[in-house]
Amino acid sequence: MDIVLTSGEASAAEIHQRLPEPPTYSAVRALLRVMEEKGHLVHVSEGPRYVYKPAISPKKARASVLKQLLDTLFEGSREELVAALLDSGDLKADQQELDRLAKLIEEARQEGR
Repeated sequence: MDIVLTSGEASAAEIHQRLPEPPTYSAVRALLRVMEEKGHLVHVSEGPRYVYKPAISPKKARASVLKQLLDTLFEGSREELVAALLDSGDLKADQQELDRLAKLIEEARQEGR
């Protein structure tokens, strides 16, 4: 999905080629079919090949993935999600990032979110 979202569209062959450790080409096509059945992708025919495009905007896709991550790994707790991000050794936030996060939290407070 990431490949299709970042490029806007891609064929199964292009997706297969761009994967770092790709499964078989048939597995890529099967996964694309499943993602299309679930409403994440749509395809258009360009000659003998299908070109896949996101069925939803990148913003909606991010929101959907984030909600699933939040529900699955953090039992719906935004606090736990943010704490995990801040506690992660590999993903340490710099001071500018922390300042932006503090500003976003303050804006959310003021808006009553």
